[in-house]
Amino acid sequence: MPSEGRCWETLQALRNSSKGRLCYHRDWLLRGEDALEECVSLPKLSPFSGWVVDHILPYKQENPVPSSETSLSSGSASALDQPSVVPRSPVGSSALSPALPETPNGAQSKQESQHTESMALQSSRGIRVEGCIRMYELVHRMKGTEGLRQWQEEQERKVRALSEMASEQLKRFDELKELKQHKEFQDLREVIEKSTREALGHQEKLKAEHRHRAKILNLKLREAEQQRLKQAEQERLRREEGQVRLRSLYTMQEEVLQLNQQLDTSDQHKDLLKVDLAAFRTRGNQLCSLISGIIRTTSESGYPTAENQAEAERALQEMRDLLRNLGQEITRACEDKKRQDEEEAQAKLQASQIQQGPGPHTQSPVPNQGPGGTRNEDLQMKVQDSTMQWYQQLQDASAQCVLAFEGLTSSKDSQAKKIKMDLQKAATIPVSQISTIAGSKLKEVFDKIHSLLSGKPVQSGGRSVSVTLNPQGLDFVQYKLAEKFVKQGEEEVASHHEAAFPIAVVASGIWELHPRVGDLILAHLHKKCPYSVPFYPAFKEGMALEDYQRMLGYQVKDSKVEQQDNFLKRMSGMIRLYAAIIQLRWPYGNQQEVGRKG
Repeated sequence: MPSEGRCWETLQALRNSSKGRLCYHRDWLLRGEDALEECVSLPKLSPFSGWVVDHILPYKQENPVPSSETSLSSGSASALDQPSVVPRSPVGSSALSPALPETPNGAQSKQESQHTESMALQSSRGIRVEGCIRMYELVHRMKGTEGLRQWQEEQERKVRALSEMASEQLKRFDELKELKQHKEFQDLREVIEKSTREALGHQEKLKAEHRHRAKILNLKLREAEQQRLKQAEQERLRREEGQVRLRSLYTMQEEVLQLNQQLDTSDQHKDLLKVDLAAFRTRGNQLCSLISGIIRTTSESGYPTAENQAEAERALQEMRDLLRNLGQEITRACEDKKRQDEEEAQAKLQASQIQQGPGPHTQSPVPNQGPGGTRNEDLQMKVQDSTMQWYQQLQDASAQCVLAFEGLTSSKDSQAKKIKMDLQKAATIPVSQISTIAGSKLKEVFDKIHSLLSGKPVQSGGRSVSVTLNPQGLDFVQYKLAEKFVKQGEEEVASHHEAAFPIAVVASGIWELHPRVGDLILAHLHKKCPYSVPFYPAFKEGMALEDYQRMLGYQVKDSKVEQQDNFLKRMSGMIRLYAAIIQLRWPYGNQQEVGRKG
């Protein structure tokens, strides 16, 4: 390139200039700008010249040097002037000789040095001074060199110390760095472990929460399943109860139709009656239509309700009342007819006797009678076979009833146990509430017991209870109810005789509507009081005395037989209750069945 050629030409021109041909000493490079300043500064004496004048020149003047010594001195001075022996100080030369202009070929420098030497030779004293100065400079230079060497060694030692210290510091730094890294690593590991622990704790917490939620869900599912099963059971019981009610409606319809047919057969007494039979037949037909309508409505809507059954029962009761009233009218009319016939026959007899006149009077023979107009017959000394058969049938029926609800009493299910307790309370508590106060209380107790036995739900202990809750519920309630009636006679009537009639009137009404309860009452009564059969058990060989006393009705506890007074008191209470039941009837119901009490 052209620019590069010009640069080399410029450098060559500078090298050929006067400054380019100058010779430079190495020590000048070390001294730097101070050497240049000495070159361009004005000539001046050496800083050591004062010391030389004060110490060396006075000594020279007092002791002049001989000629030989002078020559030696001159020789020494000349020798000192040689650069090969004593190095020439740039400071001294600069101080004694003025700065001369540089020549390109160095000739002028040589001339200047010759001129300086000639001037120095002109003055011996100047030579001596110069020599002393040079010697001093040499010594000083040697001292400076030694000091420099020592300084260099010191610096080297310092450098080595600093290097060692730096190495140690570097090691410490590395150790600190490693320690810091280790600490950071430890902190990081602690943070990771802490995070891991927190994550594990959070995971355990989530697991616990999940288990808790799963448990809650399981409980909810179990509750839902139980609720579903309960609803299914309630639906099944509702269907069974509906079917029972429907069968009951059909039974009542059949009975109403039979009663209505009995109304139709009463036309043969139409001439005797003073009332219109058409009204009885019309009302009977209306009641039959009412029950038929109830059955038709319930068949369309599903199963009959308790209200439908109650309405049908009222219709059936009204039909029974209607037939009973008609029967009473027929009986009254028959009695009136019979009385009229007797009166007419008596009148005819009297008329015929008057017409025939008085005649012999004969009397029919009269059988022998005992005191009071009754026949003397042998007293019965033992129970009849038919009575014992009846007694055994009642005991067998009671045992079969116990077997029928054995599954309910022996069940380990908590729900079954709860149902059993509720049914027992619903059956026994109303009987315990019967008091000597007659009226609405007795009617309320009777209705509650009758509803329970009819399959209707009743309130007991704040809960709704029904025998339809368990298939064996009706048998259980009938057995417990009969047992409670007999127990009331054994305890309540034995202590308060006046309580026999209110208890008996309720038992009589229940007996009329639910004959099986009456049979169970008799079974319990005969078992606890065999004298009500009447039956006096005979002692058999090989029989334990305690067992025989239990057959007689005594209470035996821990091989101890109760006192005779207490035994008679209990027996009298049960006999009083039985006698009250025989002579009483429920005032709100039908006439008791003939022979239902034996």
